[in-house]
Amino acid sequence: MVSKWRVQQVARVVREGGVIAYPTEAVWGLGCDPWNEEAVYRLLALKERPVEKGLILVADDIQQFDFLLEGLPGAWIDQLLASWPGPNTWLVPHQDLLPEWVTGQHDSVALRVSAHPLVRELCALTGPLISTSANPSGRPAACSRLRVQQYFGDDLDAVLGGALGGRRNPSVIRDLVSGRVIRG
Repeated sequence: MVSKWRVQQVARVVREGGVIAYPTEAVWGLGCDPWNEEAVYRLLALKERPVEKGLILVADDIQQFDFLLEGLPGAWIDQLLASWPGPNTWLVPHQDLLPEWVTGQHDSVALRVSAHPLVRELCALTGPLISTSANPSGRPAACSRLRVQQYFGDDLDAVLGGALGGRRNPSVIRDLVSGRVIRG
């Protein structure tokens, strides 16, 4: 059981520009404040991931994404509401409301409202977070805190301990506009 105090500590690290690791539904994730350019580029360097690929934003509630969803068709919003919280990531038009270090070279941004209680508790304190698998590019995603430590050592500013959510596979990724499944 992770204490509220520990979650608050890790949230403070995020607000101060830190890069963190935390358990998600299926694998360990790396995260930081998406508005903090230095933190995002540091996370990308740790992952050895090019900025052009873009990143996922995770939230505790769809309302944290209201600024991105304003003006979208009601049917699209209904689809999001029907699938969240849960292991569903949607590519949503970003309408130039996010920095390029989040969106990469894409016209859409990947959004997910997590069902994992620790992720939700953390995002309730920080707002949306960058969420990407905790692994250097080309290596398997970390499924344990030990693997996170082996991959990143002391390069992270905080690790929020806890259990994974019990899913075997990362979230499904779908394009909201076309409905196409990008990752099943």
